[in-house]
Amino acid sequence: MTIAPPRDTGIHQQPAPPAGNAAGRTRVGPYPWAMAGSIAVGVAGSALSLNGVLRGWGWYWPVFTTVLVVCLTMAALRAVRAQPLLVTAGGFLALGAVLTLTFFRSSSFAGVIPTPASLAEVDRLIRRASETVLSETAPVAPNVGIVMVVCAVLGLAVILVDALAVPLGMPAATGAGLLAILVVPALIKPQSVGFWGFTAAVAGYLMILACSQWFVPDARIPADSARSPGQVRRAALTGSVALVATILVPLAIPGFDQGTFPQGSRVNPWGTSTGLNPMISLGNSLRTPAGTGRITYATNSTAPLYLRSVTVDHFDGDSWGPDDRNGSRRSLGSQIDPGYTVLADEQQPVVTAIDTGTFTSPYLPAPYPPDSVRGLDGRWTWDPATLSIKGTDTTSRRQEYLVRSSVPKLTAAQLARSSGGVQGIPEDFTRIPGNVPEIVRTTASTVAGSGATPYDKAMAIQKYLRSAEFTYSLQSPVQGGYDGNGLSVLADFLDQKSGYCIHYASAMAVMARLEGIPSRIAVGYAPGRLTGATVSVAGEGALPEYEVDARDAHAWPELYFQGLGWVPFEPTPSRGVVPDYASEAFAPSSPGALDNNDDLVPDATPAPAPAPNAAPLPAPGGGGGTDAGVQLLPLLLGVGGVLGVALLAAAPRLARTGIRARRLRPADPGTAAVLAWSELVDLGTDYGLPPKSSETPRAYSARLRDSALLGESGGLDDPAHRAAAALTTDFERREYGPPPGAGVPAGPTGRAGAAGTDREVTGARIAALESALRANTPALRRIRALWVPQSVVGRLGRLLAAPFQAAGTAVARAAKAAARFWSARWSARS
Repeated sequence: MTIAPPRDTGIHQQPAPPAGNAAGRTRVGPYPWAMAGSIAVGVAGSALSLNGVLRGWGWYWPVFTTVLVVCLTMAALRAVRAQPLLVTAGGFLALGAVLTLTFFRSSSFAGVIPTPASLAEVDRLIRRASETVLSETAPVAPNVGIVMVVCAVLGLAVILVDALAVPLGMPAATGAGLLAILVVPALIKPQSVGFWGFTAAVAGYLMILACSQWFVPDARIPADSARSPGQVRRAALTGSVALVATILVPLAIPGFDQGTFPQGSRVNPWGTSTGLNPMISLGNSLRTPAGTGRITYATNSTAPLYLRSVTVDHFDGDSWGPDDRNGSRRSLGSQIDPGYTVLADEQQPVVTAIDTGTFTSPYLPAPYPPDSVRGLDGRWTWDPATLSIKGTDTTSRRQEYLVRSSVPKLTAAQLARSSGGVQGIPEDFTRIPGNVPEIVRTTASTVAGSGATPYDKAMAIQKYLRSAEFTYSLQSPVQGGYDGNGLSVLADFLDQKSGYCIHYASAMAVMARLEGIPSRIAVGYAPGRLTGATVSVAGEGALPEYEVDARDAHAWPELYFQGLGWVPFEPTPSRGVVPDYASEAFAPSSPGALDNNDDLVPDATPAPAPAPNAAPLPAPGGGGGTDAGVQLLPLLLGVGGVLGVALLAAAPRLARTGIRARRLRPADPGTAAVLAWSELVDLGTDYGLPPKSSETPRAYSARLRDSALLGESGGLDDPAHRAAAALTTDFERREYGPPPGAGVPAGPTGRAGAAGTDREVTGARIAALESALRANTPALRRIRALWVPQSVVGRLGRLLAAPFQAAGTAVARAAKAAARFWSARWSARS
């Protein structure tokens, strides 16, 4: 559409812009930087809540850097008046550049430009992140794959929040983007979001709202009302209501036990977690109604067999954790040596064939102490201090292997005689934090202080924890707010006297250290249930098969006795099986104490089983097994893909909505008429009546009113006809001065005092136009106008074509210049 340039009409033109702004454009000012800082505070602050989902704080610096770079890039583009689409595109480019610089620098070009090798690295890191999340529960180790995924997601969150706050003009909706970050720790962490993460997210959200109100006040209210006392009172009232609701709603809705989000069993957004958490947060696994991560094993052991996955020996007072000792680990391939001599009179050789199925963990479940393991795929190492077996770039998923172990037959008399000083034990197993609560010290001294030998002390602690004073409960720690394994949690447990295996194991391990006995915690599985099948093992014949799953996840303490090594105890009531050497001094605490362990103890004559239907144990490296549960990761990725496609399909409509919102709420009242006319033209274009290239505004308005799109004048659609005429008149008055004729209705005045009324009138006119267009348009065209508006698609096409047009123009000019050059030379020669 061609519009003649505005003529100088003197007093009818808007006042000249103030000095220093000769271009007549609104000064940008600090708004882009203030909004970028607010978004950075909101997103980076929300990321604080991920501590506890990820272990430690080493991951936060790259996250903070990513958020800051993306925010500052978009602020800089907005400060130089780049188009909104270019600002968003710049955010994506900045995100790609900072991720490449941080994670793929060695395989990139110039450090920030990804190459095909970088894309291969992306795939590898995503797979690693997926394996980590599937094999662990919170808090997971922040390996490079996990950190890369978190940085990418939070960078995308910055772009989303920015798009909602600025181009789309919906700052209140940015809370959805920040809430999406908080939902992850709320669903996964037993402690929910946490105070600092929630506070920082709220602060960032309020800053975003303040920036949008302070720098770009709502056109429907007076320009200075953003700072009026009435606005402050309304904000205070809204905040008070929200605070009261936050306090009262958890009391009224079932499922809220502690904090601002439901507590209890958490979900895993990557799929069904079939692994065992090495950080011993076993509550999720034990609270799983249907067991996942099924493991089957066949053994010749005559005693209940525990499968031990990892040893947790490092205790800093806040939590127990494994020390992988990567520097001293040895390659699995030779004999596994515990490093000390066991002086037991007899040791029973045990053979165990294990099929891990879908159980996924970096640690390998095996009976303790293993002598040798064969049949594994991938590279594995073992720790000389704990004998735990860990994969190197591999997991336990779908492994079939044979473990040979030697189990000493211990007696109470042998343990009682082991009263000599402990030698050759690393300090990790004896360290006592300085912040041990008084109730823990007092309880240890009262219960075990009178014991004459380490064995007497250990038995006294176990007997106390298995006494009728304590009850086994998966829900009490959640409801009481002490679901964890730190010292404060241990103090609450000893006070409430109700919990599950991690609380009992932690209590005995800490009290044993206080009494001078080296201790650690083993994490794995309690003895399993007979399946009724048998497995044939070469040299052993048909062995009875057992099964365990997530519901059998267990933790138990191991205490060190000089000359006998690490000895397991079972302080948890109604879980596991008390060893013979630990059960001679007392009877079970209550009838039915082992009700949860039916079929756990292999009999000398096991129940009749069907004829051996299992083939001999596969050769090392053989695969096999079937899924024990449905993996949700592919499903979630598919859902994510569908949502992504849906968002892409809705992008034109979202862009159209944002454009209209900005036009109906202009920062400069003097541009209201021009923006309203642009909206009229775009509405006509969307509904199939675009302006012609040589058409004047008045001619286009007349053609629109004469068409069938607006219906008949004087009837039900008469408001739309009058609205089109008024918008045309306002535009002509603004651009060309008053038209000839004084009877034309007055439009927006451009005066600041009447801005609210004028914009309400403009909004009503646009609404009347759109209502008539929808009523007089076929359904297919109406759908196309809503979801694929030609005004947006045309702009996008022109934007995409602009580089090619520029290149074509440059080539044409170069060709003409070359032609003139050669023509001149040819003429000179002739």
